[in-house]
Amino acid sequence: MSEVFMQNYHRLPVTFANGNGAWLFDTDGKKYLDFTSGIAVNCLGHNYPPLVRAVAEQAAKLFHVSNYYQSDTAAAFAEKLVAACAPGGMKNVFLANSGAEANEGACKIARKYSLKKYGPGRHTIVTLRGSFHGRTITTLAATGQDKFHKDFGPFTEGFAYIPGGDIGALDRALDGKTVAGLLIEAVQGESGIVPQTQEFIEEAARLCAERDILLMFDEIQCGMGRTGTFLAFEQYSFNGKPLKADVVALAKGLAGGIPAGAVLAGEKAAAVFESGDHGSTFGGNPVAAAAGIVVLETVNNPAFLAEISRKGEKIMAAIRAWNHPAVQEVRGRGLMIAIDIDRDAWPVLEEGIARAGKNINSRSSGNGLLLLSAGQKTLRLLPPYIISEDEIDQGLETLRKLLE
Repeated sequence: MSEVFMQNYHRLPVTFANGNGAWLFDTDGKKYLDFTSGIAVNCLGHNYPPLVRAVAEQAAKLFHVSNYYQSDTAAAFAEKLVAACAPGGMKNVFLANSGAEANEGACKIARKYSLKKYGPGRHTIVTLRGSFHGRTITTLAATGQDKFHKDFGPFTEGFAYIPGGDIGALDRALDGKTVAGLLIEAVQGESGIVPQTQEFIEEAARLCAERDILLMFDEIQCGMGRTGTFLAFEQYSFNGKPLKADVVALAKGLAGGIPAGAVLAGEKAAAVFESGDHGSTFGGNPVAAAAGIVVLETVNNPAFLAEISRKGEKIMAAIRAWNHPAVQEVRGRGLMIAIDIDRDAWPVLEEGIARAGKNINSRSSGNGLLLLSAGQKTLRLLPPYIISEDEIDQGLETLRKLLE
């Protein structure tokens, strides 16, 4: 089967056939506890009954309608999504298919906003070192990691990178004569679950407001409740008040496993896009919208979000309590957790995982545990929100045995 695919993925030797809740089952009938959620996509787990029903019911009515028209389901989804993001200052939304599309839309909004108000030359987008914003030529240019740039230049020009947390570099980079937008992940995912500090985010908000630069948050991995608030940047404040953004990009868990993305705009940027400025053939697909409604109605609930935070704290506290010599640091927010492993222990851990099961898919007592890495020394845990207490305990026990 692998011969028919382009070899751009380092696929592990396991093929999944079905899933239920926090579990996946391969074609050999083996069972795996999923601590990855498809890289933060399957936020409600696998085969979540309300999600299955909504998708089936919508598919029986309408698969697709072009964006020359509107579907009732997409309109209902958009209304709910804007309402969910209203505390962060959002006013309207463009529906897309993926995170890369959402970030492309964010960059276009920033550049047009600046061009119309200040004229040419003020088009640079500033992002952070360690960021990840997508795989298209433009979102690769926005990504502040050199390893992703190899072989694909020249890139879209007009991007600059600064270290996260460096307020001096932030001040120097946000030049009011050349910069249109600042694009930040409140919690960086691909570089190892790295939250930004309150001081850095607050200074970013102040400088952007003073210099009329759009403050944009990439919430593709850390949003949709993953960190215990609906949007990760809601955990930050500005001048003692809840932080507001100018643009927000969402995807991954937005529709619980159906491809969907969105870029939302606050008051300053809400009227930037005009007829013909932007488009997406499948954006606002009714089936994806139906799935998105279920995710929003489930996740955007204070009690549900509190449970995400509680489960995450339980996992991190348990791992810290092991006092394992190979574990250097445990950090995270909600169910977005990183475990830094000693560099000398990392190759041994990888070898042990390979012996125990199928590479990173470790097996204990006949069951597997799906894990993610981030870089060369970090394990990344992104369990589904619906994971049970018993399943958390099972996964932690398997992980503890792996480390030993």
